[in-house]
Amino acid sequence: MEAKEAYQSILVEMKKHIAGKEDTLELLVIALVANGHALLEGVPGVAKTTMTKALASTIQADFKRIQGTPDLEPKDIVGFTYLDENNSPSFKKGPIFTNILLIDELNRSPPKTMSALLETLEERQVTAGGVDMQLPRPFTAFATQNPLRVEGTEPLPKVLADRFIMKIDVDYPTEQEEREMIRIKESEQHSTVNKIIGIEDIQRFQEQAKSVKLPDDVVNYITTLVGATRTDIHVVMGASPRADIALMQCGKAKALLEGRDTVTKDDIKFLAKPVLSHRIAVRSTGGVGVKGIIDGLLATL
Repeated sequence: MEAKEAYQSILVEMKKHIAGKEDTLELLVIALVANGHALLEGVPGVAKTTMTKALASTIQADFKRIQGTPDLEPKDIVGFTYLDENNSPSFKKGPIFTNILLIDELNRSPPKTMSALLETLEERQVTAGGVDMQLPRPFTAFATQNPLRVEGTEPLPKVLADRFIMKIDVDYPTEQEEREMIRIKESEQHSTVNKIIGIEDIQRFQEQAKSVKLPDDVVNYITTLVGATRTDIHVVMGASPRADIALMQCGKAKALLEGRDTVTKDDIKFLAKPVLSHRIAVRSTGGVGVKGIIDGLLATL
């Protein structure tokens, strides 16, 4: 099965549980094929967890879930060392040793626990007792977080947020989507989600995405866009070079899923907000939000 055909089939299955939100669903699959991690932000109850679980249910792969809580410790994620019956040190692997990981309400976790994710998300390995243990391949983490105004949340450090290839904002549904959602929930017990692809397919698509062409004018567009985030008067901290790489990887994945062999500027425009928004720090007195700044940059480039 080719990437485009698989993607269309995955959307059909995911929509058995999700009303609308086509762009959001597309971004989730793009993150998977781009071999990156995705952060979903929105108020409670807008189907962030449902979306990630729906995607995982279409893939024949190991899936685990972690619930973010104020007492969550690093060992609850990566595992811990203990003495076995022979009094020898052994390592109990945590839920992060999986193919697809869902971290629900990440920013309800304490800072030390969020920091424990740094190595695993970036290096895809866990170090315990001086021994490096590789995570399974492929490995993709989807994390959900509530806006900071929601009680009990902690701000996600920029150094950790930067490890996610994109941040996807999940808004309230439209009235039509809400009506459709009610009908979906009404008949949900009768709907069966089919497995479309396996881990071998994911790895194959990830390799194919690397071969998608990136024209010079698109490279120039990416670097100009990212560079402009560093000089805007409303920005305290612009996007790092990691944003260039993320735009390239996501652009290639998007083109592959749409059956194309070349990335276009429109691909980069579509990806600009999810890839850049969590990498930019805005002046509190600027009066302009991150989305407004990115819209302004796209309009002037």
